[in-house]
Amino acid sequence: MNKIKIIVGIALIASVLDWNVANAQDTVRYTGNTLVNVDYHHGQLSPAIGVHSYQTMRARRNDPDTVLSWTYNHAPMLAYWNGAFYLNYLSNPVGEHIPPGQTLLQTSKDGEKWSKPVVIFPPYKIPDGTVKKDHPGVAKNLYAVMHQRMGFFISKNNRLLTLGFYGIVLDAKDDPNDGNGIGRVVREIQKDGSFGPIYFIRHNTSWTQQSDYPMYTDSPDKGFVQACEELLGNRLVTQQWVEEADRNDPLISLKGEYKALSYYHLPDGRVVGLWKNALTSISKNEGKSWVYSPKRAPGFVNSNAKIWGQRISDGKYATVYNPSEFRWPLAISVSDNGLDYKNLLLVNGEITSMRYGGNYKSYGPQYVRGIAEGNGTPPDGKLWVTYSMNKEDIWISSVPVPVKDKAEKHANENFNALPEGKELMEWNIYSPLWAQVQVKKVFSGAKALVLQDADPFDYAKAERVIPSTKKLIAEFSIIPQQNNHGLLDIEFQDAKGTPGIRLSLDSAGVFRTKAGYRNRNLMQYKSGERLDVKVQINTETRLYSVSVNGKNLGNNILFAPLKSVSRIVFRTGDTRRFPNADTPTDQMYDLLDAGRKDNEAVYNINYLISSPF
Repeated sequence: MNKIKIIVGIALIASVLDWNVANAQDTVRYTGNTLVNVDYHHGQLSPAIGVHSYQTMRARRNDPDTVLSWTYNHAPMLAYWNGAFYLNYLSNPVGEHIPPGQTLLQTSKDGEKWSKPVVIFPPYKIPDGTVKKDHPGVAKNLYAVMHQRMGFFISKNNRLLTLGFYGIVLDAKDDPNDGNGIGRVVREIQKDGSFGPIYFIRHNTSWTQQSDYPMYTDSPDKGFVQACEELLGNRLVTQQWVEEADRNDPLISLKGEYKALSYYHLPDGRVVGLWKNALTSISKNEGKSWVYSPKRAPGFVNSNAKIWGQRISDGKYATVYNPSEFRWPLAISVSDNGLDYKNLLLVNGEITSMRYGGNYKSYGPQYVRGIAEGNGTPPDGKLWVTYSMNKEDIWISSVPVPVKDKAEKHANENFNALPEGKELMEWNIYSPLWAQVQVKKVFSGAKALVLQDADPFDYAKAERVIPSTKKLIAEFSIIPQQNNHGLLDIEFQDAKGTPGIRLSLDSAGVFRTKAGYRNRNLMQYKSGERLDVKVQINTETRLYSVSVNGKNLGNNILFAPLKSVSRIVFRTGDTRRFPNADTPTDQMYDLLDAGRKDNEAVYNINYLISSPF
């Protein structure tokens, strides 16, 4: 009898273990060992090689264009259609949920150069006297704010729809996402770039007043109506509406505080869902129901910010998110099967200065969104994601696929000799609108890597990951176009982004190196004078030498120990350490002269060659 009990007990334990294993396989999880250090904006993560990050919109309150003078810009969405990228984002004059609100659109053929934003959903006047259930406020001279978790839909008949949501905020403590807003609007983007009329695709039932726009069913365009109804029948799409929709809306399959759904399909047809706080579940019927209530994905670190997931062009899967309790850094993790994520690499580890304070303006690159299934596929095979910086400016990043973090060979880039458009394949670049990084023709038509900077609050950065090397020779050529303003730092860093050598072309015409607490002057430099620089580094002895135009400028000691060198960085500004984990959130002040522009500094880099010795 005891033997039978033991056998039964063992069988029960085995079945429980088998159930746990099976259940674990149905749950997205992070099993890697890499965690971020939030004392650094880059989290000490190794970069995903070849990521190019571009600022698409830079806010400036004193800009004569009103669409650029609103300084709260957030929640961008992305699609690819008709050979172009489409990006929409919401905007308020100063802070989050502070009316009026509007939604704007940008387009780009290549993802690098973007059109000026145009308004697609303008501010909406709320009739005076409007009230909300269980709220004491009454609308008077009030406009709606906009809020949406999905922005595009491409129908089976190839119609591109863009959407937004008008919510009501009656006072500073009111919530526009309480299910008592006005409703969701839709319009079509035509192939010639024009826009169709604005319609409501769904009202909140609490809204009983006459609307400024008709319902989509009033459109004389049957194809448009068909596209809208196709959207309304897609439970994965409408699930993204849960926050703004009626709390009992039958179009929403999963009710509750499940915010900002991102989803992708597994090969067996199941759908993986990801929500804020790295909540996850699985659907077997296209979002009509979910196998279990969303729970935090084991191993994932993510606070109240969006997480993006999608299948990428090599058949693997990627999640892009802020892997910390803060909204930095922006990182990517890759999975072979869409469930088990094993690495963590850097996408964007920069935080520019927040120039304009405002309500709930968090620091960092945040609220990331990619191109949802069905919303187009760029032909380059890259993973494209958009996000806001500080809820102020809009950015986009492209990540080459397959995603890699190890350089296969050393740098050997003579930019004039490389194929057009392929010059920066192995480079990571960070390119604000006022501090651009690009390859272009300079003297005598020769191509160079050009860093130009007129932004007093940001910088241009170009970074080359190389094989980890203890004994390194690096050679590069720079032609500074000025010697009385600007700054160019050249750093040699390890895999975690720790610099051990920093060479600088400063604003006083001095080429210098960091020597502990102090700087050591190496030589004077002139505007337009070519500097052929050779740096020889031995991380074991902590010694390095610098020569310029064949002249040895002496030996120096690394200002910080490095086990090896893995990255060479060119940056037109000082190291940034603000904000940090102890910085109070909700910056409510503007920076001094926040709209100013500096005299532009330009640096032409002709080549970079690295090798071990």
